[in-house]
Amino acid sequence: MLEKVLPVARAAGDVVMAVYATDFSVRGKDDASPVTAADEMAEALILPALAALAPDIPVVAEEAVAAGRIPEVAARFWLVDPLDGTEEFIRRNGEFTVNIALVEEGVAVLGAVFAPALGCLFAGAVGYGAFIEDQGGRRAIACRVPPEEGLTVVASRSHGDAAALDAFLAGRKVAELRRAGSSLKICLIAAGEADLYPRLGRTMEWDIAAGHAVLSAAGGCLTTVDGGALTYGKPGFANPHFVARGFEA
Repeated sequence: MLEKVLPVARAAGDVVMAVYATDFSVRGKDDASPVTAADEMAEALILPALAALAPDIPVVAEEAVAAGRIPEVAARFWLVDPLDGTEEFIRRNGEFTVNIALVEEGVAVLGAVFAPALGCLFAGAVGYGAFIEDQGGRRAIACRVPPEEGLTVVASRSHGDAAALDAFLAGRKVAELRRAGSSLKICLIAAGEADLYPRLGRTMEWDIAAGHAVLSAAGGCLTTVDGGALTYGKPGFANPHFVARGFEA
């Protein structure tokens, strides 16, 4: 299934980049978050592609939900964010992704995260491992043991509470704080380039499910702040605050 999802993510990325090359407009949704033609066009490509791939699996997608089109969540369903990091897209810094995840019994078991402007695709399935595809081809990725000099912590480039982050990190040995956009933060941990990502702010399920699956496949974990399981298919699809890490707590 994962191999069949990768071309869908890449094709959606091509659509996103076609809009990226234009003088696109930005509109506000009902929740005040921004949306562009890239979000809508990429989702319009992904939805029928997933329906053709697995007609019996419903799809929960960000723009469809915003428009009130919410399917009944089954034991298996797709979670799609056609353009994660819309603010990064608007700022033209390249740190945006196409996210496709498969959820089974509340668990993100398969994920593809494609950053088309960076030419990087992260993917993985729980129990099968994770990998990256970039200019160097495909290679396996895995979380690392935190180095002795301290943790590399990733934080949002466009969102977040600096005071809350400082409080969370108090007492931890931190070597570096890196800022990044979209679900790339989770994928940096999966690739062994970072160790910890505390998200102490609002996110939605489609923002993180694909990255969560990649991280799990790479040997990491993503939990609520108190260490509980973060599951998918929640009423309203909003997440609690969470922590992604590449090591045991």
